[in-house]
Amino acid sequence: MSKFIRSTDSEWFRHRLSGVMYFVTAAFVVIFLRLFYLQIIEGEEFRRLSENNCIRLQSIEYPRGLVFDRNGILLVDNRPSFNLSIVLNDARPVKSTIEKLSQYINVSAVELAAKADSIKGISSYRPVLLKQDIGRDALAAVEAHKYDLPGVSVDVQPKRYYLHKNSAAHLIGYLSEINPNELKDKKYIRNKSGDFVGKFGIEKSFESYLMGKRGGRQVEVNVSGQVVRVLENIDAEAGNSIYLSIDQRLQKKAEELLEGKVGAVVAMDPSSGQILAMTSKPSFDPNEFVCGLTHDKWKHLISQPNSPMENKAIKGEYPPASTYKIVTAIAALEEKVIDVNTSFYCPGYIKYGNREFRCWKKGGHGSVHVVRALAESCDVFFYNVGQRLDIDKLAWYAKACGLGAPTGIGLEQEGAGLIPSAIWKKKRFGTAWSSGETLSAVIGQGYNLVTPLQMLALTSSIANGGKRIKPTVMKRIETPEGRLITESNLEILGNLPVSQSTLNIVKKGLWEAVNMNYGTAWIARPGGGIEISGKTGTVQLVGRKENDTGYDRKLSDQYKPHAWFVSYAPSSDPKIAISVIIEHGEHGSSAAGPVARELVKCYLNPESEKSDNAGVTAGYNIAYDEY
Repeated sequence: MSKFIRSTDSEWFRHRLSGVMYFVTAAFVVIFLRLFYLQIIEGEEFRRLSENNCIRLQSIEYPRGLVFDRNGILLVDNRPSFNLSIVLNDARPVKSTIEKLSQYINVSAVELAAKADSIKGISSYRPVLLKQDIGRDALAAVEAHKYDLPGVSVDVQPKRYYLHKNSAAHLIGYLSEINPNELKDKKYIRNKSGDFVGKFGIEKSFESYLMGKRGGRQVEVNVSGQVVRVLENIDAEAGNSIYLSIDQRLQKKAEELLEGKVGAVVAMDPSSGQILAMTSKPSFDPNEFVCGLTHDKWKHLISQPNSPMENKAIKGEYPPASTYKIVTAIAALEEKVIDVNTSFYCPGYIKYGNREFRCWKKGGHGSVHVVRALAESCDVFFYNVGQRLDIDKLAWYAKACGLGAPTGIGLEQEGAGLIPSAIWKKKRFGTAWSSGETLSAVIGQGYNLVTPLQMLALTSSIANGGKRIKPTVMKRIETPEGRLITESNLEILGNLPVSQSTLNIVKKGLWEAVNMNYGTAWIARPGGGIEISGKTGTVQLVGRKENDTGYDRKLSDQYKPHAWFVSYAPSSDPKIAISVIIEHGEHGSSAAGPVARELVKCYLNPESEKSDNAGVTAGYNIAYDEY
């Protein structure tokens, strides 16, 4: 009996032991499989995650290309910006770290925490930008307490610096943060979210040249996220340097002459098409965009009167007024509706139908031919021409002279202007063109619209003998080491629709306008042996009443006429052409002419800079001009 009991107990123990062994074996198999999965199958991934706790990749921003004027004067540089970042995984406890940081840099903890919370869903090992451009005092405070601020770091990045502030701002442009649509564009394939790219001016037009190549480094960090050592480094590559065609000395002079005014000045070498100066007033400081504008600041800027963000030199569209008589004279002479000897008598007005069209000169000009009509800007002469010239013919000549279309300067937002025709009016308004409208069109009023750059291109074509040259703002582009990449080449778009004899007649009229005492632009004479040729213009913004002569009206500033003056110098061998428009300047001769005069003196005779700006206004009250 006892033997049977012992046998039964032994069998029961063996069964129990076998169960335990099966369980232990199964447990070891599970552990082995888990270890096999972690070390063999997922080993690489976990090794990568482990290493990322101590080894990280950091981006190195590239310096953007520098910008110089034609003579090598630096216009746009890069300066160091100290940017404050935090790695949330290293900064724990995050709340305590942010509160300490807030005290050291004098920035609200709420503001810093909001920045940190803005990256929810993004890896906690990724640096979060808390504040850009913190300044040297804040930098010193962070560095002094870096052991109390785990996960907090200061990176030095190059930031754009516009040395001359609002000088040539509309030409140079500004940077702003890349938007989602641009990130999808192949042109920005090397950019990432948060990058600043060109948004305006040459900063945008030459983005591909100015943009450098981002670098990077592999670093080892400690438990607080502080860099222990650099394991590998790939330097960033700077962008290319651009030498603009502008002369900064002339640019500054143009800006001084337009100070306190609204308008634009643009100057060009008529033989090469290189822009020597481009000024639009009022202006803005592109440095304000460097770290990004708030919505409120941007809204305030674009809501300012007189549109400081608009480049009036290329985008501003104005009636050309009497400067358009250059085109009318070309069309009339080429179509042979007049010749050099054709004269019309000007009593100060002309009757057409039941209307009376007045000349700007109350007593009239008497008998005038085309040269004298250009010099004195006789409206009645051109009214008579308008009765002989078809509007569509006039429109064809205007467009063949480059008006009514962008010049192709390579800057965005260039205006096209408007050259009216009978077909255009029918499409636009559904009504036929009336012959009376032609009388307004031939003197540059009515529907006509041009930009200052377009009128400059036309004036340059007159100056260089009839060649239509494409304007350019770039002189050359070099690598950071000084190796030439590309340079501007003369690009001839065609020729003016004008014979040499017609061109000579027009040039004589423009010369007399400045150099004869009866000329409307005599005040623009620079002296010093330099001769200017040019044409004035005055844009009427309000119509005249039946018995209004235009001399005794007292208009508020917003209704005062715009003032035009286009010119080139020296007359015999042109080196510079200039287009000036001053909004509400009243008269081309007294407001715009002296601006061109001083620019010519500055460019051709630097010694004349001794004359101060008082000389610009001398003779205003005795100058006269077409109204």
